[in-house]
Amino acid sequence: MSYSDSLSKKLASLGATEGSRLLVVKDGREYAGTLMPHHEFSSPDVLIIKMKSGYNVGLRIDENTTVGKLEDAVPRSREEEPVEPKEGLPKLVLIGTGGTIASYVDYRTGAVHPALSTSDMVNAVPEIREIANIDARVLFSIFSENMNVEHWQALGQAVKEEIDNGADGVIIPHGTDTMGYTAAALSFMLQGVTKPVVLVGAQRSSDRPSSDASSNLMACARFCTKANMAGVFVIMHDTPGDDSFAVHAGTRVRKMHTSRRDAFHSINVAPVAHIDKDGRITVNQEYPAVSEGEVAARTDMDKACALLQYYPGMDPELFEGVFQKCDGVVISGSGLGHVNENMIPLIRKACSRGTVVVATSQCLNGRTNLNVYNTGRDMLSAGVVTVEDMLPETAYVKLMWALANSSSAEEAKELMMKPLANEMSDRRVIDVRGLRDDVRHRDPPAARYQEAVLRLREPPMRGGLRGVLQEAQAHHVRDGRDRQGRPGPVPEAPGLQVPVLPRHVLPSRAGRGAPAQRQR
Repeated sequence: MSYSDSLSKKLASLGATEGSRLLVVKDGREYAGTLMPHHEFSSPDVLIIKMKSGYNVGLRIDENTTVGKLEDAVPRSREEEPVEPKEGLPKLVLIGTGGTIASYVDYRTGAVHPALSTSDMVNAVPEIREIANIDARVLFSIFSENMNVEHWQALGQAVKEEIDNGADGVIIPHGTDTMGYTAAALSFMLQGVTKPVVLVGAQRSSDRPSSDASSNLMACARFCTKANMAGVFVIMHDTPGDDSFAVHAGTRVRKMHTSRRDAFHSINVAPVAHIDKDGRITVNQEYPAVSEGEVAARTDMDKACALLQYYPGMDPELFEGVFQKCDGVVISGSGLGHVNENMIPLIRKACSRGTVVVATSQCLNGRTNLNVYNTGRDMLSAGVVTVEDMLPETAYVKLMWALANSSSAEEAKELMMKPLANEMSDRRVIDVRGLRDDVRHRDPPAARYQEAVLRLREPPMRGGLRGVLQEAQAHHVRDGRDRQGRPGPVPEAPGLQVPVLPRHVLPSRAGRGAPAQRQR
């Protein structure tokens, strides 16, 4: 606890520790409750107790406040009980790193503690043992903002060790804020991994009724045991409810909301798969099947890299030292990947010195293209490398990996422009999610419009996207009514406003189409 010296001495004189029941009399009112750990945002003189109602109350302790002990704390038991593996079930290993998901509720006090043992992690979701035999290890327990390159490297080696020792899949509970960075790092370090490696987080802690921790973990276990897909993935809620979970490629995922349970989105591609609440898996992208064999872990990283976001008025003098010290710099540029013309001499100087400079886009959706405007062409002539539709943070992680796993800057550039872990593509994807029954019932014309679009997914498409929408519109008005039930034609094709299950893929310049969905 980190209460003030005077309050700590008062509690010590009472023999009160975390979990003790106290009686506090303040301003003529009595408060009975369980002593809680001090919260870092509370004043040191504020005593926190959990009332019978379940709510925490903070009471400022002064000379007129009396505190007494009603009951001693019940010792917290942390004994590990061995669990016999069940014959015929696959083996999954949980590697804990910290974060909201790697915590559990101490129901003796109501406090949330980090999971520091195997039983802490697994017992939070005991039903997971019906799906697989679970081993767990806590590699480290930190907030995700404190993750760094050394942590990624240790995690990559730990995953290799577990798979080489017989794990059928690895689940990594991780804080959500930087989970995309870690997923990208593992994707490049563990190329060709033979089993599923899944990172998972929680937006709500396990002491809240809306916690997504246990359901996310269950979705991971189901995916690892049923999908027969090898690779590095992130699994999180796909909707605000508990009815759908999305499987994201480790190099294509981004946290797009600070607190929503469905905060994680696949960018520029559809999710790899979806898992419903009953464990049914709909696969949207083909991935290598699970196989046998040891894992090659290439964990070398060049930490002398930086990720810069361009902003109007960016002054090259402020960043000259960054470019001088770095072996690689990723710029998250405006629009198609641009910076202002004042930055170009600095970029040219850095490139001529051997620094690899990579352009990405702040827009996230879409791909960089420096051939359209003069500024972009000047950037190309200065030596900047473009990486299609790669996310800025994925490009940053990949650049560290590419520089450490190549013999020259030119070789690193070639690696940056080559897809290695599904991190980039020149194909465009429209993610249209499958209609829900209530939408079909509530708005049949809209449902027919959406279904018409889904039927037209195979290239070549007549007349491009306009042709698709025109044909879909024809289906939409076939019964002579628009979406509001009014007679007559619809002047414009309505927008795609209801969630549907992927996917519709626009053909690339080579005319490739998307694989059909399948369910598992």
